[in-house]
Amino acid sequence: MPLLGAHESVAGGLHLAFDHIRNVGGDALQIFTRNQRQWKPKPVTEEEQNLFAAAWQEVPSMPIASHASYLINLASGKAELVEKSIAAFADELKRCEVLHIPLVIIHPGSHGGDGVKEGLARFSKNLDKSLELADNQVTVLLETTAGQGTGLGSRFEELSAIIKSSKHPEKLGVCIDTCHIFAAGYDIRSEKSYQTTMAEFDRLVGIERIKFFHLNDSKKGLECRVDRHEHIGQGAIGLSGFANLLNDPRFAKHPMTLETPKGNDLQEDRDNLQTLRSLLKKQTTKSAR
Repeated sequence: MPLLGAHESVAGGLHLAFDHIRNVGGDALQIFTRNQRQWKPKPVTEEEQNLFAAAWQEVPSMPIASHASYLINLASGKAELVEKSIAAFADELKRCEVLHIPLVIIHPGSHGGDGVKEGLARFSKNLDKSLELADNQVTVLLETTAGQGTGLGSRFEELSAIIKSSKHPEKLGVCIDTCHIFAAGYDIRSEKSYQTTMAEFDRLVGIERIKFFHLNDSKKGLECRVDRHEHIGQGAIGLSGFANLLNDPRFAKHPMTLETPKGNDLQEDRDNLQTLRSLLKKQTTKSAR
């Protein structure tokens, strides 16, 4: 079955995210390796590395991904912003290397009014620069987006274009966000529409590129192009859409994390994970006897 978990806080120490995810009964984890609102955070210390490694060793099979800073915009046409973004993303890749986190998720950025084609070309070029600066084996996952404003990545064609134009396609994968693809116009609510959406992704990008999922319901309707996360089953996608995904055998071992609203006691994570697990169909096998 899929590995269900959540994005958890690292307040007080990176290693504390493991306490939070175990507290809610999660099997997959997403974190920010540093404050996502800072351009030049401090490097990861040796003590942080050791504490993180020790905490991970208690749940060694747990998949972990980092989410890159929201400040980064590799598709920008502004030279200063691009320079800062390239450096910041390279630093993120380096932090993940020292922490042994294999996956980094990034939004494809915003073209700022210059057009999709221009924005995609800039993103690919600047992403390559970051990868070459970091010079490591961390895999970058392009996150699907809702398509708000001048944001890139809401169409599968755009993700395909980035991968095809990159000099390092072997280092690239995709993170599917359920709220985002729904807001962008890809329906997953019925079995038929779900299969159509996944067939379209496979045709344009390749199902094998999907390495991670964000499980979020949507406060707004299909093709609203508005990114507003809702608790599982309480939004416009509904339980059937998540059941379609969770029971797709192609993703039976994939990490899937919540990014839904929550308070300090994390009860919402527990409730959402319980809801998701209730949608998993029991796998029946014939008895050998």
